[in-house]
Parts: sequence; structure tokens; C-alpha cells
Amino acid sequence: MKEEDKNIENLIEKMMAENTLQSPSADFTSNLMSQIFVVEKVKIKPYKPLISISTWIFIGILLALLVIYNVFFAGAENNPEIGKSYSDKISGIVSGIHISKTTLYAILIVPFMVLIQIGVLKNYFDKKYQL
Repeated sequence: MKEEDKNIENLIEKMMAENTLQSPSADFTSNLMSQIFVVEKVKIKPYKPLISISTWIFIGILLALLVIYNVFFAGAENNPEIGKSYSDKISGIVSGIHISKTTLYAILIVPFMVLIQIGVLKNYFDKKYQL
């Protein structure tokens, strides 16, 4: 086994002695970088959301119309007392809840602050990773 290793080492040494060290041309780096930039420009595609803004607006309007129709018209067709019974149940549930002013302010302000932070962070990362 050791004799085979010596033969392999001798063969490798002969092959290394026969071959000379190859060096790249002087402008190798600039040629390579120019090809890389061309490939990168081809791969970059602009960001397009899966669902467009106009589609989201349409879905929101459709949902709002569906809720409005259900609240005002669907219950009134079958039984005029349905709307009144729902409002009585909701007012009965809500009348037992007492929220302090501080908690109410937090409930109202926190969602707006989160939305503002999302916008600020999105702009920050868009500028940081701008292509």
C-alpha cells in the first residue's frame, strides 16, 4: 500500500514539474467584472406585488358593501326586529365594559404608531438595499 502511495506521489511530482504555472492576463479582473455586471443587470426584475393596489381597493369596497347590505337590508327583508335585537344585544354587551382613558388612548394610538413604523422601516430598507 505504501509503495503505491510513493508511486502516486512520484507521478504527481512529474506532472507538476512538466506543467508551468499559468497566470491570468493583465485585464482579467476588469473583463470578469464587466461580465458579472452584465449578468446582474439582466437578472434584476422590478418588484411587482402579487395582488395590485387596485385589486385590494376593489376587495375592500366589495367587503364594505357586503357588510352594509347585510346589516341594513338582509335582516330587514325577513324580520324587521332582527336589526333591533342585534343592536340591543351589542349595547347590552358593551354597556358592561368600562375602559380607562389611558387604555382607550393606547388602543386608539398604538395601531397608528405601528403603521407609521412599518412605513418608516420599509423606506429605510428600500434605501439600504436599493439595487
